[in-house]
Amino acid sequence: MAYNIEFPETIHKPVCLPDGANLSETLTVVNSPVLFGCRTGICGTCLVQIEDGYATLSPPNEAEQEALEIYAPGNETARLACQINLTSNIALIKIEGV
Repeated sequence: MAYNIEFPETIHKPVCLPDGANLSETLTVVNSPVLFGCRTGICGTCLVQIEDGYATLSPPNEAEQEALEIYAPGNETARLACQINLTSNIALIKIEGV
C-alpha cells in the first residue's frame, strides 16, 4: 500500500511513499520543503503542521511530545516529521522559525 504526502501552499508536488515509510529517510531525497537535522526528534528542524490526516497517524511518543511542547506549544497538529511512520495520506506544512 502507498500513501500520498502533500505540501499545501508550496510549489512542491505530492510524493507517494510506501506504508510505514519513515519521512526523514525519504523526503530528503525528493526535494521536499521539509529539512531534517538530527533525525532523532531533538533539534526541531523538521517541525511540521499536519493539515490533513493527523488523526490517522500514530500518536507522538513521550520524547516527541516533550519536544513538541517546546517547539510548538499549543499546536495540536504539530509533529516532528522525522518521527512519523506513514500509515495514511497526509498533507503537511513546514513550521518556520525553529
